[in-house]
Amino acid sequence: MSAYQVAVYGATGHTGRFVVNELERRGVTVLRIARGAPTESFSERNGKRLDWVRASCDEPEALDRALDRADAVINCAGPFLDTAPAVVEAALRTGTHYFDIAAEQRSVRQTLATYAVEAMDRGIVVLPAMAFYGGLADLLVAQLCIGHPKVDEVLIGIALDHWHPTAGTRRTGERNTARRVIVSEGRLAPLAASPSGGRWRFPEPFGELPVASVPLSEIITISKHIAATRIESFLNEAPLQDLAKADIPPPTPVEASGKSSQTFVMDVSVTANGESKRIAAFGRDIYAVSAPLVVEACMRVLSRRDGQGGTFAPAELFDPQEFLAAIGSDIRVQHISHPRPMRTLQ
Repeated sequence: MSAYQVAVYGATGHTGRFVVNELERRGVTVLRIARGAPTESFSERNGKRLDWVRASCDEPEALDRALDRADAVINCAGPFLDTAPAVVEAALRTGTHYFDIAAEQRSVRQTLATYAVEAMDRGIVVLPAMAFYGGLADLLVAQLCIGHPKVDEVLIGIALDHWHPTAGTRRTGERNTARRVIVSEGRLAPLAASPSGGRWRFPEPFGELPVASVPLSEIITISKHIAATRIESFLNEAPLQDLAKADIPPPTPVEASGKSSQTFVMDVSVTANGESKRIAAFGRDIYAVSAPLVVEACMRVLSRRDGQGGTFAPAELFDPQEFLAAIGSDIRVQHISHPRPMRTLQ
């Protein structure tokens, strides 16, 4: 049994439950925090009463009490534009390491910039976007960039066989109206109003698919520590069509763990000094796979004894190859021989 206590903010949510289960699988004591009164199914499991507390983002004293006994907090409650400031500030007041799973670029940019100095002074790690969007691409890119202080181009292609969004994903989409950014000419720049499309040659079983530029939090995490002339990420069109349909239901579990049947590949290409390299990560259920990513990060930070604090991108704290190997039962990583994955369409 681990001696650590980790609070999960938004523990009643879809991804929050995966995170709670992953922490408990590792023997961690979980402190469940809900924004409102949870359902009966959350309050009890197999006839056993579960401990939880309620603390909304506009109740700083309640948040402080909820985090007072925690070594770390994992924020799973979106939209993170609304929740991250309150939970980060409570974590800094109580000396609690902070992690979240934000895909929202604006939230991640604000977290990294706003709390860097205070987190460093207090010896607290603040690590946003430690999830499928943000964290996974950051680690994959960093693995390819070892030995390359300056990179010409980073391209990230994501293929999902389908996307049944959670209610939280839909709320976040409605709230997140900020214009998205990519890295162009070495700096963050707004995505063009009508970006060009393309076709991405994904590894099997996906094959060549039409893609659209959909930059999420990975642009922010990667650009924090990797100097590149261009960084852009793409998503195949089928899941975007799913997101646009209001009648698409939330994910349906197909096994006891709660995982859905959704499959994914994240395919990364890095070009430096005229040479291109590719690596891809395969797995199931983008919500479920965020749990081992953020929990592995949390456990690694808690086991450190150097007192280092600040705001970080994942690869600034962790060796990417070692980290990805540690979660190999959830994500399969494969190097790809074909160097150029994308064909741009005008």
